Amino acid sequence: MKIQSISMLSASAFALMFTSCESPQEEAREDRVEEKADRIEEKADAVRDKAEQSADRTEEEADNSRNEAREDQLENEADRIRREAEEKADRLEDEADAIRDSE
Repeated sequence: MKIQSISMLSASAFALMFTSCESPQEEAREDRVEEKADRIEEKADAVRDKAEQSADRTEEEADNSRNEAREDQLENEADRIRREAEEKADRLEDEADAIRDSE
């Protein structure tokens, strides 16, 4: 009985080791999926960077404005730019996460 249990345990361990090995094709597919997700995350970073630059320019214009109403309008515009960019970047990152989870 003891020998049979050890044999079954050894067979189970071997089966687990055998099934956990990935083929080169599977590794290549996972690499492509990871690269795609990385590119999407890079887009998210670019969206944030571009929006930050645009919002900074808008705030600078607000600082240089002599009209208080226009200054408020420009500051609100800068906030909107940042908010919308953050939402878009978050959606892109969620997409990247979903791609990785599909592996």
